[in-house]
Amino acid sequence: MKRIFPALAIIGLCAAFANAQIITDDEDVQSWNDIQLTVPLNKSFDFYAAVTMRFGKNVSQFNDGRFAIGVAWKPTKALSIMPFYWNIQARNSQNRFRQEHRLNLRATYRFPVKNFGLTHRSTYEYRMRQPANTWRYRAALTFEKDLPKKFIEGAKFFFGDEVFYDSATKKFSRNRFNIGIGKTLNKNLSVDVYYMRQNDGFSRPGDLNVIGLTWRVKL
Repeated sequence: MKRIFPALAIIGLCAAFANAQIITDDEDVQSWNDIQLTVPLNKSFDFYAAVTMRFGKNVSQFNDGRFAIGVAWKPTKALSIMPFYWNIQARNSQNRFRQEHRLNLRATYRFPVKNFGLTHRSTYEYRMRQPANTWRYRAALTFEKDLPKKFIEGAKFFFGDEVFYDSATKKFSRNRFNIGIGKTLNKNLSVDVYYMRQNDGFSRPGDLNVIGLTWRVKL
């Protein structure tokens, strides 16, 4: 467990750099925190649930709380298809919380590469919110590689990029790049620590520096 701290220090450097930036209406430094639960139902289906809390305004203000519930279907070892629902309470540009219901359909394919992991994820989401309902398509590609045991045993390095097509803007309006380290703690628990950079010319704030922490629980 002690060997994970050098990796956390590297991620922390990203946080220090992000905090050094000048915060404007278009840019923010945030902290995203997730807990994801997976419960196998049988060989082909898993129950999925998640809780997320996001802090913004230079990590000084609670911005977003959400929970998800769904089912993952695994027709093959390489392919997973997951319908799920998000309930979201998020602070808007008028500093008021608004509710959003989001229906998602996600397909994840892991390419048959031996020496490293390469995954493509496509997500369609229908967003029910005021003043109008919209939909988005998200495409993500992630690379991951196991780290040497002498560095951090049971850990992996990963990076990826995700693009968003939004029906409201009728264009690809958002990009997210992330880089981090995942650590398996035991057979039921793992954790990811990552830095993410979001660029979005339409949302306010749209350009984000995010330090994220994701706990994954598998029963």
